[in-house]
Amino acid sequence: QARLVESGGGLVQPGGSLRLSCAAVGFTMDRWTIGWFRQAPGKQREGVACISNIDDNTYYADSVKGRFTVSRDNAKNTGYLQMNSLKPEDTGVYYCAIQVEGYVIGGVPTQMNPAEYGYWGQGTQVTVSS
Repeated sequence: QARLVESGGGLVQPGGSLRLSCAAVGFTMDRWTIGWFRQAPGKQREGVACISNIDDNTYYADSVKGRFTVSRDNAKNTGYLQMNSLKPEDTGVYYCAIQVEGYVIGGVPTQMNPAEYGYWGQGTQVTVSS
């Protein structure tokens, strides 16, 4: 079965860092945009960052710009989300997924719609607390 597996979450103090990994199992990730989403208790799932399959174009939510970096290593069939200067409001379950519809070939991502993504991982908990 084709699936994504997230790892790297944990408990960290404000100002700390974590790196999340998203490994593709059963399919090749290199032709797909990889998206990262998060969901805090009582809130809607929101897009955090994504990286396209062409030219490695990236998108970041305003709330994480300058602090998070999304990347991919196609040779390892894995995507990454480097999270620095973490804040309590970054707390939530983080999911990776691939964009399966609504994409523009050769375009720069300008938004993230969860309905356009599939092959969701099971999620990894990130808790930022003192």
